[in-house]
Amino acid sequence: MSSCEFRNTLYGDARDWARRLFDFLIPLVPRVMNPHNRLVQQWNKFFAICCLVAIFVDPLFFFLLSVQKNHQCIVIDWTMTKMLVVLRSMNDFIHFLNIVLQFRLAYVAPESRVVGAGELVDHPKKIALHYLRTSFVIDLFVVLPLPQIFILFVQPKHLGSSGANYAGFFLPKHLRIVIIVQYIPRLCRFLPMLISPTGLIFESPWASFFINLFTFMLSGHVVGSWWYLFGLQRVNQCLRDVCQKVIKEHNECAKFIDCGHGQAEENQNNPTLHNWRSNSEASSCFTEDGFPYGIYNKAVNLTADQNVITRYVYSSFWGFQQISTLAGNLTPSYYVWEVIFTMAIIGSGLLLFALLIGNIQNFLQALGRRRLEMSLRRCDVEQWMSHRRLAEDLRRRVRQAERYNWAATRGVNEEMLLENLPEDLQRDIRRHLFTFIKKVRIFALLDEPILDAICERLRQKTYIKGSKIFYDGGLVEKMVFIVRGKLESVGEDGISAPLYEGSVCGEELLTWCLEHPLASKGCGKARIPRQKLVSNRTVGCLTNVEAFSLRAADLEEVTSLFARFFRSPRVQGAIRYESPYWRCFAATSIQVAWRYRMKCLSRADTTRSNEISKIYNSL
Repeated sequence: MSSCEFRNTLYGDARDWARRLFDFLIPLVPRVMNPHNRLVQQWNKFFAICCLVAIFVDPLFFFLLSVQKNHQCIVIDWTMTKMLVVLRSMNDFIHFLNIVLQFRLAYVAPESRVVGAGELVDHPKKIALHYLRTSFVIDLFVVLPLPQIFILFVQPKHLGSSGANYAGFFLPKHLRIVIIVQYIPRLCRFLPMLISPTGLIFESPWASFFINLFTFMLSGHVVGSWWYLFGLQRVNQCLRDVCQKVIKEHNECAKFIDCGHGQAEENQNNPTLHNWRSNSEASSCFTEDGFPYGIYNKAVNLTADQNVITRYVYSSFWGFQQISTLAGNLTPSYYVWEVIFTMAIIGSGLLLFALLIGNIQNFLQALGRRRLEMSLRRCDVEQWMSHRRLAEDLRRRVRQAERYNWAATRGVNEEMLLENLPEDLQRDIRRHLFTFIKKVRIFALLDEPILDAICERLRQKTYIKGSKIFYDGGLVEKMVFIVRGKLESVGEDGISAPLYEGSVCGEELLTWCLEHPLASKGCGKARIPRQKLVSNRTVGCLTNVEAFSLRAADLEEVTSLFARFFRSPRVQGAIRYESPYWRCFAATSIQVAWRYRMKCLSRADTTRSNEISKIYNSL
């Protein structure tokens, strides 16, 4: 085989393997996903929680360093280091998965948001280009494992090296630079997620309260962590100054102060090391008046505590205290960076308080908005009653009605809320709210379209104790479905019937609408003017009543649309069976017929007795 044929064969095999690999990977690549998808929403919530964990984890790297007081050197907690590296790596991996997801996540075109909700772009190439132009660079920079690389690979090469106090000076300096250059972009990416249309949406007042609390805790956490790190650097600076006075060789000072691996027991026979450990000036660095520590006085002994929980908790407390008091109890030394740090605390506290005061004000207003609306409503009602000079009894009833109506509706206009929802969702909500309709035998026989038409026209009503819904001789202009409360229906003959939850009053209006259909008039339908339906009973409220009403005009419209169904014998029989009106009418008709029958029998008996008497008399 020639070399050319060998290359062609090799190239063909490589191309086949590449095609197989491509065919294997293609099904694993997710298709374009809608940002409003439930799975995407759940991922956004999970990703936001992971970002929150990462925001709290990054400042914890500052607590890796502490001071061995008996050895007078800076040490690194390697157990905590491994734990934080693993936790940070897991968060970075999740962030990387989110980057991959963004290349397959549709977005709303900005130019289409002028009108409506905007156009959703689902073309893969456009999605990728849009993400690359917007936040890809920031996300890629945030996901880089810089702290892990710095601690695991860069740091071990310098610990204990001659000529540099790495653990005490260079490590804190480099570590804070690495943390801060990633911390600010991470915050800039996380905070918009709290209000993003495709991220977490916190609408309730209590959710806003917890966001404000989280902001305060995060501020105290960050300030306390930086305070601990700066305090440790000041302790290190004190040790360096003393060491340079006592020990002239700079390399020896770096070895004595830097015990980064915690192995300070080597070179035990070194007399210089022994002198360093027993030096009184070096020991004075661990007293608050041994060096101009300024605001770091409390951090001096804290850095020597080997319990990391104690170091973190006290540092967080210090941060919360200074944020709350705007560093009012701090007196910095003349050290420039200490003064700048104090100024940063004051500025951050002012900004945080301005933010929190505004948010808390909105929170309290949201909680008291309904109560304020109720107070304004009562004020308007009182002014109206005073202007109209209503009697005291009427005023009392109006106040009672307003109070109960507010308690029943909570000041929420349900119709206005439902108007902005999709029609199918409105229908499902009404079916859920008006399940009591099917408890009525009249409507249990109706089909779903008829029930939907009725539910669309129901209006919420509230009645106070003693109110009259219908009265004898008055017009029947509505059907009332009782949701809560007790009523009493009294007929012309004085016979009363109780009404309670699930009952209906004014149902004779349905029969009347069926008996008086709409007449055609031109292109539409209209009712020929005639006498209205008059009630022959009085319906009063024994307790406060919550109900839904169906107006006569709406009922006429429904019966005209579904007249064929309403005229079926089954529906007519149910109407007559369930109706107290028809029951009373049937009972009255039976009584009248029975009395008439008895009267006829009595007359017949009297006539027969008279005839018999005449016969006997004639004989």
